Amino acid sequence: LGLYGGQDPGIPVDTVAAMQEALADGSSAARRSKFVVFPDAPHAFHADYRPSYRKAAAEEGWSLAMNRFKSHGVA
Repeated sequence: LGLYGGQDPGIPVDTVAAMQEALADGSSAARRSKFVVFPDAPHAFHADYRPSYRKAAAEEGWSLAMNRFKSHGVA
């Protein structure tokens, strides 16, 4: 699971798309990878101690991460 900010200059959306494409040709585990881009979020949008924090995106991302863990027997 990859959670990305669409406004992150350090990890451009086209780079995320390239990772998705590369993983689509990989192993079965690679093909199960999921990427979510939060269009209006900057880098470090989950860091609640930084000005880049975006509450809605962070909460949705956290929920997605916890669900992903649970679906793989981790949480």
